[in-house]
Amino acid sequence: MIRGVRGAITVDSNSENAIIEATSELLRAMIDRNGISEDDVASILFTSTPGLDAAYPAKAARMLGWTRTALLCFQEADVEGGLANCIRALVHWNTDVPLDTICHVFLGEAVALRPDLTEDAS
Repeated sequence: MIRGVRGAITVDSNSENAIIEATSELLRAMIDRNGISEDDVASILFTSTPGLDAAYPAKAARMLGWTRTALLCFQEADVEGGLANCIRALVHWNTDVPLDTICHVFLGEAVALRPDLTEDAS
């Protein structure tokens, strides 16, 4: 069975360091909160909002040692009023973990995207 684990984080600036640092923080949180192992990951899709073009977010996964996982980056749709400076990730995880126990991770201003999925949601 394959499950999707969602995550998003906002970035302070359009610099390679800021993009890699934020994406690394997001991935580590997604991995830690769900117990994800690279061997169980089919692929990860990343999006970044327009204006974040100093680095590919997937580079952060490579720097964390995930060198065998299929990774792909896209530009997020430029929707009027949408959250700016945001990186999103979708991990395709081979697991039998029940859907309602998956921990999706939204950090920084990205908690506004899915407040119902944050750890503090009631």
